[in-house]
Amino acid sequence: MKENIHTYQRHKKIITAKFMLMIFFIILLFITNIALGSIYIPPLQIIDILFGGEAAKESWQSIVVDTRLPQAITALLAGAALGVSGLMMQTLFRNPLAGPSVLGVSSGASLGVAILMLFITLPGGRIITINHVTGNFSVVIAAFVGAFAVLLVITALASRFKSNSTILIIGIMIAYVVTSIVGILQFYSLKEDLQAFVIWGLGSFANVAWQQHAFFVPLVLVGLFFPIIMIKPMNALLLGENYAQNLGVNIRNTTTILIIASGILIATVTAYCGPIAFLGIAIPHLSRNLFQSSDHLVNVPGTILSGMLLALFCNLIARLPGLDGALPINAVTSLIGAPVIVWVIIKSNKYRISS
Repeated sequence: MKENIHTYQRHKKIITAKFMLMIFFIILLFITNIALGSIYIPPLQIIDILFGGEAAKESWQSIVVDTRLPQAITALLAGAALGVSGLMMQTLFRNPLAGPSVLGVSSGASLGVAILMLFITLPGGRIITINHVTGNFSVVIAAFVGAFAVLLVITALASRFKSNSTILIIGIMIAYVVTSIVGILQFYSLKEDLQAFVIWGLGSFANVAWQQHAFFVPLVLVGLFFPIIMIKPMNALLLGENYAQNLGVNIRNTTTILIIASGILIATVTAYCGPIAFLGIAIPHLSRNLFQSSDHLVNVPGTILSGMLLALFCNLIARLPGLDGALPINAVTSLIGAPVIVWVIIKSNKYRISS
């Protein structure tokens, strides 16, 4: 008995140490994201600017305050949002390959944004482009409606089909159908709107200015709040729906809350940053592997921190000094996320979410 208590306390200390180490690296990467870029700014100047001082050059202050700082904050929150949404979906469907992109949720959000950005046809054939739509919040609503619609379809299928492989295949097919519809919209869209949509689709953490943070930050924080209060029901779901019901978990309410939370997070990130690939699937696995635990009391904060860390790292790689312009964030996340998914498939016979 004493040995078990000692082992538990030691394991708890190791997890706490890992949390602290991750926070340290997040702070380090956050500062590095602000410090490095295509234009060199002396470190002392950056410190003066961040603490309200005046820079030697006016352009330096604009670069740090109006570009690099909001971009780093966006990467921080987007990584956490995508990671937690992937964790919730993998828990809900008990599928290690479930995620925003694989199950078609990101594609649904993209369809909503495509309809809004490319064209909305009125009687008489007149077209309203995105320039005529008031406010950025309309883009978030469009992305949320698209993501939420696909999530509802996937959840309905999950209650009918017991095979995770079947649900996964259907989700991929839904993504193909939605992508085809987006392709048709692109074919009939205006040239200017098509270019804007293609650039948006490449993904970037640089498109969220301070004015847009007024919507972006609260929506992400609201979405992150739900999995925190749903830790116990999510742990119960890992053991199966029947067991969870025996523990008093309301499966329908739990499923609805997880769907809404995932919809908020995926739609918000997709609307403002574009459809970011692979992070939603890869981050939860990185967290589980790092902490060697399936307990959501560990994995929810662990996934949030892992998402922040990985997104900041990807954003830093995308805009390393020496590059004339920032690389599309999807080019970087795919290089990192795809090997993780391959690793999950290879280890599928040994690794289980509910281990």
